[in-house]
Amino acid sequence: MTRKRRSFTPEFKQEAASLVLDQGYTVSQASTSLGVVESALRRWVKQLEAERQGVTPKGKALTPEQRRIQELEARCERLEREKNILKKATALLMSDDWNRTR
Repeated sequence: MTRKRRSFTPEFKQEAASLVLDQGYTVSQASTSLGVVESALRRWVKQLEAERQGVTPKGKALTPEQRRIQELEARCERLEREKNILKKATALLMSDDWNRTR
């Protein structure tokens, strides 16, 4: 018997965790009413608490602000890689020009 792994959107995870954090539900009450396992909901609650404190998660972020931060960090990393490639290419071209003018 093969079980299909369910996936949930970041918005669903955020709403589920906010039931526990903001609306006073217990983890077991919220997990039962939403039909998710308690361990997953506990993980989402912990992640949402951390994101609200400004910690950027390693995986997919739940809050829109943290998702934007992750996008910007990824863009910065890409731009840094491109800049390093251009530096190396410029140095290579300059050394070629230097050798030709001798």
